[in-house]
Amino acid sequence: MSDRAGIVYIGCYTVESGGRGTGIVAARRDADTGGLELLGVAAATPSPSFLARHPRLPVLYAVNELAEGTVSAWTVQPDGALTALPVRSTGGADPCHLAVDPEGTFLYVANYGSGSVAVHPLDRTGAPGDRSDLVVHDGRGPVPDRQAGPHAHMVSPDPAGTGLLAVDLGADTLYRHHRDAAGRLRTTARIPTAPGTGPRHLARHPDGRRCFVAGELDASVTTYAWDGPDRLAERGRVRASERPGPVQPSEIAVGPDGRFLYLANRGAGTVTVFALDAEVPRHLAEVRGIGDWPRHLALLGEHLYVAEERADAVAVFAVDRESGIPAAPPTRVAVASPTCVLG
Repeated sequence: MSDRAGIVYIGCYTVESGGRGTGIVAARRDADTGGLELLGVAAATPSPSFLARHPRLPVLYAVNELAEGTVSAWTVQPDGALTALPVRSTGGADPCHLAVDPEGTFLYVANYGSGSVAVHPLDRTGAPGDRSDLVVHDGRGPVPDRQAGPHAHMVSPDPAGTGLLAVDLGADTLYRHHRDAAGRLRTTARIPTAPGTGPRHLARHPDGRRCFVAGELDASVTTYAWDGPDRLAERGRVRASERPGPVQPSEIAVGPDGRFLYLANRGAGTVTVFALDAEVPRHLAEVRGIGDWPRHLALLGEHLYVAEERADAVAVFAVDRESGIPAAPPTRVAVASPTCVLG
């Protein structure tokens, strides 16, 4: 599928998680205008709250955020239609994130409710098999209603090799794991965040030296730099938002050229843009007018897509190439309970 007629998939909360969606919605994206033409429900699957693609094969994956978590997969047909592959148990509760290793041989899943990371081998078609490992985190933080125990919130494979970072909101910890050829994980480091940070997601810089962690509970962005193959050293912290009142950062992303950092802020209903021209991110702008509860954002070409979960819409912003700042007002496409946008 060419970039000018690419298919975008949107994961949506369904009734099983209190949402109004019906599964994964497909839309055709116009690369010039950023517009989305809705094509309908591509897969009726329960609460596909996060989506990922295979790096080489036409395969789409989703976590099903349920009390007994599962991971679903589909072969993507040339017209964008989805053909179901086997569904596998993640061995944990409320899986909320997943990622495929760079070689396309293993799938990692973060089980939020049970604070664990599952590993699923992928066969030559990209279909997931039964788990090869399940690693349960431990620890807690000072926010009793959110950090009584571990809550794995993101898995981030190294761009090359077998390393994996797992972000745990409940334990205030970045776990460093390494995977062997059999799909077993070995924990090699635990990098603590400041108490009460509640790390949710991280974004890696394309220079391979830095990453930026969104703190859901203290509304922060923390910069880390690699200080050895299994060591991350904190370089500084900045505020996620300049707005008053409760702020819960969600998705964080680095622009493709590495010049800008984007952060969605729930509660405040904004997207903060930072410049990455210093040791820590420098606040550039905070885009207002975002619909209720921006859970996810994605940069596709010269446009920014924001999943406005409680507003039942995906907002589309044109991004100025030089300044990096999204131009308001956006256009909006009605999508029920969107949680993730995948180009």
